[in-house]
Amino acid sequence: MDYPLMLAFNRTNLQPVVFLLLGIPGLEAAHKWISVPFCLVYILSLMGNTALLLIVKTDPKLHEPMYLFLCMLSVADLMLTSTTLPKILSLFWFNDREIYFEACLTQMYLIHSLSTMESAFILALAFDRYVAICHPMRHSSILTPTVIVDLGLVIVFRGAVLLSPHPFFLRWLSYCRTNVISHTYCEFMALIKLVCTETKIRRSYSLIIAFLTGGLDFILIICSYILILLTVFNLPSKAARHKTLSTCVSHVWVILVFYTPAFFSFLTHRFGHHIVPHIHIFIANIYLLIPPMMNPVIYGVKTKRIRERVFKFLTVKGF
Repeated sequence: MDYPLMLAFNRTNLQPVVFLLLGIPGLEAAHKWISVPFCLVYILSLMGNTALLLIVKTDPKLHEPMYLFLCMLSVADLMLTSTTLPKILSLFWFNDREIYFEACLTQMYLIHSLSTMESAFILALAFDRYVAICHPMRHSSILTPTVIVDLGLVIVFRGAVLLSPHPFFLRWLSYCRTNVISHTYCEFMALIKLVCTETKIRRSYSLIIAFLTGGLDFILIICSYILILLTVFNLPSKAARHKTLSTCVSHVWVILVFYTPAFFSFLTHRFGHHIVPHIHIFIANIYLLIPPMMNPVIYGVKTKRIRERVFKFLTVKGF
């Protein structure tokens, strides 16, 4: 038995000192090639979200609810990618598979809590679009700066508190099967599969929280857009309907980019027992990689004010 594996089971309660990340099962030989798009996506995510934050910060005209919620989403995106990508790239480039038990639990907690916050920020953007279209005269009085800050704090509090039991659920369990995680990062379902004791209650709690956060957020987003469409279809002219709907295009794309891989990842982990393992891992990585990269791109391309601000910056710099 090699040294990392010896470290894994040197406690009387069979808790590992370190876990070993397998990466993408069956594609270990291609890790260095796979790391190239992963690295590019990470760089684009950092650049895009940082640029978006700077643009909104330096332009007072963009200090509106939609852009402030978008900044909150960008901060969550930056934290999420920085929680996962450095370790994934280290695994791909240097075969650095070891991750300490406590670090693994911390990474798992941050991934799930930040993903929950992202979902809620997307819901906040949907609420902003609902108020702007269905109650335009009351938009500024409903979404005041105080309300925006309070919503942001509630979203962060919800994600931090509801997901806080997860690391404690896993902290005191026995891992008598193996310390090898068939994944590129620490994830609740990947970890709980290594436990040799009964985990039904813990799995049920995770499922309930997933529904009460991401599932409920998605339902509320759908409801908001039903109300938006009802309002839009009552507008007198086709031009007015088109102009109003165009303000929602960016947000709709963000919803699709976030929830499509999220639902696929959730369903394949819990019900796709016959799906090839590397498909599981690819979908899970797409869920964490693509939305943080695409969100600033979508809003940069589809939102006129941000697009104009970018063109102005490039013009000043002589590009």
